[in-house]
Amino acid sequence: MAMNFDLSLYLVLDPKLCGDYGMVATTRDAIAGGATIVQLRMKHASTRERIDMGLALKQVTAGTPVRLIVNDDVEAAIAIDADGVHVGQEDAHPEEVRHLIGEEKLLGVSVNGLDVARAFDPTGIDYIGAGPIFATGTKPDHALPVGFHGLREMIDLCRLPIVAIGGLKGEHVAATFESGADGVAVVSAICGQPDPYQATADLAEAIRKAKQ
Repeated sequence: MAMNFDLSLYLVLDPKLCGDYGMVATTRDAIAGGATIVQLRMKHASTRERIDMGLALKQVTAGTPVRLIVNDDVEAAIAIDADGVHVGQEDAHPEEVRHLIGEEKLLGVSVNGLDVARAFDPTGIDYIGAGPIFATGTKPDHALPVGFHGLREMIDLCRLPIVAIGGLKGEHVAATFESGADGVAVVSAICGQPDPYQATADLAEAIRKAKQ
């Protein structure tokens, strides 16, 4: 059985957006501000680079309830003893990933669009990233946006804890939770902001109000 986790405020790190401020400092600020999960996503890095960054991030998440997830690189996730792995539809098969990471770790899967949601098999998966809710510049090749109406339908179809992703900002938090999602995933709403701590704290406060 996988560990407990809280999808409420799910930060997906982007090395380019974090820029000179860096992913470690951004993560430290985000955790202080109320982030509940941090995903290391370095699409164009080597496994070695992901491991080095993951080990640095682990020092920041250590001793906190925040879960550290690695995007798409099972080898790196195992090497750093991350809390879990997140894979997309074009990445390794969830069943294969589950076999490699064992039962204790978290496994998240991206579900992009309603067609994927209709064919979705939840076996062995802990949560899904559902979207994209809106078009987003951080993933230019994304599927067609589903909006909040599509998000509600995906929640009905998938029957797993769901974090919504895709162009979401503070003003979208209330609608995300009203749709039935368990959390909101953000990239540019925290990464590259002038004050990542304050940006996270504002999101966390909006989430607290939305969940009341």
